Amino acid sequence: MKVLVVGGGGREHALTWKIAQSPLVKRIYCAPGNAGMAALAECVSIKAEDVEALAAFAAEKKVDLTVVGPEAPLVAGIADAFRRRGLAVFGPDREAAQMEGSKDFAKRLMLEAGVPTGKAEVFTDIEEAKACIAGGKPPFVVKADGLAAGKGVVIAQDDRSAYEALKACFLDRAFGAAGEKVLIEEFLQGQEVSILTFVDGEDILPMAPAQDYKRVGDGDTGPNTGGMGSYSPVPALSDEDYRRAVEEILRPTARALAARGIRYRGILYAGLILTSEGPKVLEFNVRFGDPETQAVLPRLKSDLVEAMLAVVEGRLASTNLEWRDDACVTVVVASGGYPADYAKGYPISGLDEAGAMEDVTVFHAGTRLGDGGRIITDGGRVLNVSALGRDFAHARARAYEAVERIRFQDMYYRGDIALRAVGG
Repeated sequence: MKVLVVGGGGREHALTWKIAQSPLVKRIYCAPGNAGMAALAECVSIKAEDVEALAAFAAEKKVDLTVVGPEAPLVAGIADAFRRRGLAVFGPDREAAQMEGSKDFAKRLMLEAGVPTGKAEVFTDIEEAKACIAGGKPPFVVKADGLAAGKGVVIAQDDRSAYEALKACFLDRAFGAAGEKVLIEEFLQGQEVSILTFVDGEDILPMAPAQDYKRVGDGDTGPNTGGMGSYSPVPALSDEDYRRAVEEILRPTARALAARGIRYRGILYAGLILTSEGPKVLEFNVRFGDPETQAVLPRLKSDLVEAMLAVVEGRLASTNLEWRDDACVTVVVASGGYPADYAKGYPISGLDEAGAMEDVTVFHAGTRLGDGGRIITDGGRVLNVSALGRDFAHARARAYEAVERIRFQDMYYRGDIALRAVGG
């Protein structure tokens, strides 16, 4: 079969890498792809947000399955456009994608379904929002309602920081239309865990858990990013809390969507926090996590394409997944200055040496081919280095050894990814 992967980041490289392992797949296209994905697939210069062009391409090439990586095209209705043409697509339609496209929508659905989550108030007026801050007790969680590329959440430790976050949304329009509505949410204490779940209507199939690192600096310091690293499994998540997450969060959410007449088909990403009262929802996303996918898929023994087809064909209830016992650690190698301003176009060396290490895979996130076919930097998050090991200490050591073989100007990475899991 022919598969089209939409997107060009580290998550999409990991998806392409795993899809290429399926005996069902004969050819892969990526749109737009990156320098790493080009080694596995034919990259085509169509942007992930160009829904109509992608649908026309899939129809022309007789693509059997399209896998959508990023959230923006899903929220824009790419799955609807494909299904109207009779094209098989893995991903929720526009209505279902509101679970990520509108935090207000997701919060209301959770409250209806009795899903444990933090308390929140919704505002469209900055003065009313400021009054809420003035009458509350920090820390405050200020969230832009819509898509903000993983950067629309601020944990404000005092009133002034909260006011600045409100100003960024309402007055500075830092997130455009996504910040026209803002949630002020209860701050929840605990470790965060992500569970990616295959969903087809009321049927769900959860994957192995992962934990990611949002802050740019060691010790969880500095501004939020799209993610600076991840690991799987998660020692802090007990078997009982995993069961509760499935039965009290994931399954009721799927049922609540179905009760609204929304058939969810794709991946539902639950961003959870392990509180003293049990797991609660911080956020839902409607696609594979980034960089969690890069830590989860190397542990997956099952055929990823088979699981995706089970969703598309409505037979998820009879599908199972098998996992490796190994730990996986993923370190994000970023451009200096990220998530603020950074330079592009620096040549990268050491990729072959790092990728040749046993049980190490280097996923490209922000790369492209430069003059003479040399791979150069082309984004804030440049590479994701994933390593498997018999335990977290072994996986960490292997991942960082691989990272140290890579070089480009101003490269930056956190040195504490999965450190809390060692010995866990």
